[in-house]
Amino acid sequence: MIDLYTAATPNGHKISIALEELELTYTLHALDLAAGEQKEPWFLAINPNGRIPAIVDRTEDNFAVFESGAILIYLAEKTGELMPTDFKGRSRVLQWLMFQMGGIGPMMGQANVFHRYFPERIQPAIDRYQGESKRLFRVLDAHLARHEYLAGEYSIADIANWAWVHTHNWSGVTVDDLPHLQRWLAAIAARPAVQRGIILPPRAERADPATVRTMLETGQSR
Repeated sequence: MIDLYTAATPNGHKISIALEELELTYTLHALDLAAGEQKEPWFLAINPNGRIPAIVDRTEDNFAVFESGAILIYLAEKTGELMPTDFKGRSRVLQWLMFQMGGIGPMMGQANVFHRYFPERIQPAIDRYQGESKRLFRVLDAHLARHEYLAGEYSIADIANWAWVHTHNWSGVTVDDLPHLQRWLAAIAARPAVQRGIILPPRAERADPATVRTMLETGQSR
Protein backbone atom coordinates (compact mmCIF):
# COMPACT_ATOMS: atom_id res chain seq x y z
CA MET A 1 0.00 0.00 0.00
CA ILE A 2 1.26 3.45 -0.93
CA ASP A 3 0.02 6.77 0.41
CA LEU A 4 0.16 9.51 -2.21
CA TYR A 5 0.13 13.13 -1.04
CA THR A 6 -0.66 15.31 -3.99
CA ALA A 7 -2.66 18.06 -5.67
CA ALA A 8 -4.01 18.69 -9.16
CA THR A 9 -0.77 19.99 -10.70
CA PRO A 10 1.49 18.60 -13.44
CA ASN A 11 3.98 17.31 -10.88
CA GLY A 12 1.20 15.66 -8.93
CA HIS A 13 -0.27 14.10 -12.04
CA LYS A 14 3.04 12.46 -12.90
CA ILE A 15 2.64 10.21 -9.87
CA SER A 16 -1.07 9.46 -10.05
CA ILE A 17 -0.60 8.47 -13.70
CA ALA A 18 2.40 6.27 -12.90
CA LEU A 19 0.56 4.53 -10.06
CA GLU A 20 -2.38 3.86 -12.38
CA GLU A 21 -0.09 2.56 -15.13
CA LEU A 22 1.68 0.27 -12.67
CA GLU A 23 -1.63 -0.87 -11.12
CA LEU A 24 -0.26 -0.33 -7.63
CA THR A 25 -2.64 -0.06 -4.70
CA TYR A 26 -2.54 3.42 -3.23
CA THR A 27 -4.50 5.85 -1.09
CA LEU A 28 -4.74 9.40 -2.37
CA HIS A 29 -4.49 12.34 0.02
CA ALA A 30 -5.25 15.69 -1.64
CA LEU A 31 -3.50 18.64 -0.02
CA ASP A 32 -4.97 22.14 0.00
CA LEU A 33 -2.04 24.19 -1.28
CA ALA A 34 -3.81 27.54 -0.94
CA ALA A 35 -4.36 26.80 2.75
CA GLY A 36 -0.68 25.92 3.19
CA GLU A 37 -1.33 22.32 4.19
CA GLN A 38 1.96 21.31 2.53
CA LYS A 39 3.81 23.41 5.11
CA GLU A 40 2.29 21.75 8.17
CA PRO A 41 4.66 19.83 10.44
CA TRP A 42 3.11 16.44 9.72
CA PHE A 43 3.79 16.84 6.00
CA LEU A 44 7.24 18.34 6.46
CA ALA A 45 8.12 15.11 8.27
CA ILE A 46 7.42 13.35 4.94
CA ASN A 47 8.89 16.00 2.65
CA PRO A 48 11.17 18.55 4.35
CA ASN A 49 10.85 20.78 1.25
CA GLY A 50 7.11 21.24 1.77
CA ARG A 51 6.08 20.47 -1.81
CA ILE A 52 3.84 17.94 -3.47
CA PRO A 53 3.94 15.19 -4.52
CA ALA A 54 5.30 12.79 -1.94
CA ILE A 55 4.64 9.14 -1.18
CA VAL A 56 4.96 6.85 1.79
CA ASP A 57 5.42 3.19 0.91
CA ARG A 58 3.76 1.29 3.76
CA THR A 59 5.08 -2.04 2.41
CA GLU A 60 8.68 -0.80 2.86
CA ASP A 61 8.67 0.15 6.52
CA ASN A 62 6.85 3.45 5.83
CA PHE A 63 9.58 4.64 3.47
CA ALA A 64 8.98 8.23 2.32
CA VAL A 65 9.99 9.55 -1.09
CA PHE A 66 9.71 13.16 -2.25
CA GLU A 67 10.50 14.99 -5.53
CA SER A 68 8.40 13.81 -8.46
CA GLY A 69 11.33 12.55 -10.52
CA ALA A 70 12.70 10.56 -7.60
CA ILE A 71 9.26 9.07 -6.98
CA LEU A 72 8.95 7.98 -10.62
CA ILE A 73 12.35 6.29 -10.48
CA TYR A 74 11.48 4.63 -7.17
CA LEU A 75 8.22 3.23 -8.51
CA ALA A 76 9.78 2.04 -11.76
CA GLU A 77 12.63 0.29 -9.95
CA LYS A 78 10.28 -1.16 -7.34
CA THR A 79 8.11 -2.80 -9.99
CA GLY A 80 10.60 -3.38 -12.79
CA GLU A 81 8.30 -1.56 -15.20
CA LEU A 82 8.28 1.72 -17.15
CA MET A 83 12.09 1.78 -17.24
CA PRO A 84 14.52 -0.65 -18.88
CA THR A 85 16.92 -2.54 -16.68
CA ASP A 86 19.81 -2.52 -19.15
CA PHE A 87 22.48 0.13 -18.62
CA LYS A 88 21.95 2.15 -21.80
CA GLY A 89 18.17 1.86 -21.82
CA ARG A 90 17.95 3.09 -18.25
CA SER A 91 20.24 5.99 -19.09
CA ARG A 92 18.04 7.04 -22.03
CA VAL A 93 14.98 7.17 -19.80
CA LEU A 94 16.82 9.16 -17.13
CA GLN A 95 18.15 11.63 -19.71
CA TRP A 96 14.64 12.50 -20.90
CA LEU A 97 13.34 12.54 -17.34
CA MET A 98 16.04 15.06 -16.40
CA PHE A 99 15.15 17.05 -19.54
CA GLN A 100 11.69 17.51 -18.04
CA MET A 101 12.89 18.14 -14.50
CA GLY A 102 15.53 20.69 -15.49
CA GLY A 103 13.90 22.25 -18.53
CA ILE A 104 10.26 21.66 -19.40
CA GLY A 105 8.92 21.97 -15.85
CA PRO A 106 10.85 25.06 -14.72
CA MET A 107 10.37 26.96 -18.00
CA MET A 108 6.65 26.21 -18.28
CA GLY A 109 6.22 26.96 -14.60
CA GLN A 110 7.76 30.39 -15.02
CA ALA A 111 5.71 30.98 -18.18
CA ASN A 112 2.61 30.25 -16.11
CA VAL A 113 3.66 32.72 -13.42
CA PHE A 114 4.28 35.65 -15.75
CA HIS A 115 1.59 34.86 -18.32
CA ARG A 116 -1.23 34.04 -15.91
CA TYR A 117 -0.65 35.33 -12.41
CA PHE A 118 1.38 38.53 -12.24
CA PRO A 119 -0.87 41.61 -12.27
CA GLU A 120 1.86 43.51 -14.14
CA ARG A 121 2.42 42.56 -17.76
CA ILE A 122 6.19 42.00 -17.83
CA GLN A 123 6.53 41.21 -21.51
CA PRO A 124 10.28 40.43 -21.59
CA ALA A 125 9.77 37.78 -18.90
CA ILE A 126 6.76 36.33 -20.72
CA ASP A 127 8.68 36.23 -23.99
CA ARG A 128 11.68 34.63 -22.29
CA TYR A 129 9.83 31.74 -20.68
CA GLN A 130 7.33 31.11 -23.44
CA GLY A 131 10.16 31.21 -25.97
CA GLU A 132 12.31 28.76 -24.04
CA SER A 133 9.32 26.46 -23.52
CA LYS A 134 8.70 26.49 -27.27
CA ARG A 135 12.36 25.75 -27.96
CA LEU A 136 12.17 22.72 -25.69
CA PHE A 137 8.98 21.62 -27.44
CA ARG A 138 10.89 21.74 -30.74
CA VAL A 139 13.55 19.49 -29.25
CA LEU A 140 10.84 16.98 -28.33
CA ASP A 141 9.20 17.27 -31.75
CA ALA A 142 12.46 16.61 -33.60
CA HIS A 143 13.20 13.59 -31.45
CA LEU A 144 9.67 12.22 -31.76
CA ALA A 145 9.91 12.46 -35.55
CA ARG A 146 12.22 9.45 -35.31
CA HIS A 147 10.88 7.72 -32.20
CA GLU A 148 7.42 6.62 -31.07
CA TYR A 149 8.24 7.43 -27.46
CA LEU A 150 11.05 9.39 -25.85
CA ALA A 151 13.32 6.54 -24.77
CA GLY A 152 12.31 3.43 -26.70
CA GLU A 153 9.29 1.88 -25.02
CA TYR A 154 6.74 3.98 -23.15
CA SER A 155 8.35 4.94 -19.84
CA ILE A 156 8.40 7.29 -16.88
CA ALA A 157 10.14 9.81 -19.18
CA ASP A 158 6.99 10.03 -21.30
CA ILE A 159 4.78 10.35 -18.23
CA ALA A 160 6.87 13.16 -16.75
CA ASN A 161 7.09 15.20 -19.93
CA TRP A 162 3.48 14.63 -20.98
CA ALA A 163 2.12 15.76 -17.60
CA TRP A 164 3.59 19.19 -18.29
CA VAL A 165 3.49 19.52 -22.08
CA HIS A 166 -0.21 18.73 -22.39
CA THR A 167 -0.89 21.92 -20.37
CA HIS A 168 0.84 24.08 -23.01
CA ASN A 169 -2.23 26.26 -23.59
CA TRP A 170 -2.16 27.42 -19.97
CA SER A 171 1.44 28.51 -20.50
CA GLY A 172 0.43 30.38 -23.66
CA VAL A 173 2.54 28.18 -25.95
CA THR A 174 1.12 26.56 -29.08
CA VAL A 175 2.05 23.20 -30.58
CA ASP A 176 0.14 23.64 -33.87
CA ASP A 177 3.37 23.57 -35.87
CA LEU A 178 4.79 20.52 -34.09
CA PRO A 179 3.08 17.47 -35.64
CA HIS A 180 5.22 14.81 -34.02
CA LEU A 181 4.70 16.30 -30.58
CA GLN A 182 0.96 16.46 -31.25
CA ARG A 183 0.94 12.77 -32.24
CA TRP A 184 2.75 11.82 -29.04
CA LEU A 185 0.47 13.97 -26.87
CA ALA A 186 -2.63 12.33 -28.35
CA ALA A 187 -1.26 8.80 -28.06
CA ILE A 188 -0.49 9.19 -24.37
CA ALA A 189 -3.76 10.99 -23.65
CA ALA A 190 -5.61 7.97 -25.08
CA ARG A 191 -4.10 5.55 -22.56
CA PRO A 192 -6.73 4.42 -20.00
CA ALA A 193 -4.33 4.73 -17.06
CA VAL A 194 -3.48 8.29 -18.07
CA GLN A 195 -7.16 9.15 -18.30
CA ARG A 196 -7.66 7.82 -14.79
CA GLY A 197 -4.57 9.44 -13.31
CA ILE A 198 -5.07 12.90 -14.78
CA ILE A 199 -8.35 13.44 -12.92
CA LEU A 200 -6.84 12.58 -9.52
CA PRO A 201 -7.31 14.44 -7.34
CA PRO A 202 -10.32 16.34 -8.70
CA ARG A 203 -9.27 19.84 -9.67
CA ALA A 204 -10.47 22.50 -7.26
CA GLU A 205 -11.51 25.91 -8.47
CA ARG A 206 -8.47 27.93 -9.46
CA ALA A 207 -7.31 30.34 -6.80
CA ASP A 208 -7.57 34.00 -7.72
CA PRO A 209 -4.36 35.50 -9.20
CA ALA A 210 -3.60 37.57 -6.10
CA THR A 211 -3.67 34.47 -3.91
CA VAL A 212 -1.47 32.56 -6.31
CA ARG A 213 1.02 35.42 -6.49
CA THR A 214 1.26 35.52 -2.70
CA MET A 215 1.86 31.77 -2.64
CA LEU A 216 4.62 32.10 -5.24
CA GLU A 217 6.33 35.03 -3.53
CA THR A 218 6.29 33.34 -0.13
CA GLY A 219 7.31 29.91 -1.35
CA GLN A 220 4.00 28.28 -0.52
CA SER A 221 3.18 26.84 -3.94
CA ARG A 222 3.37 23.26 -5.16
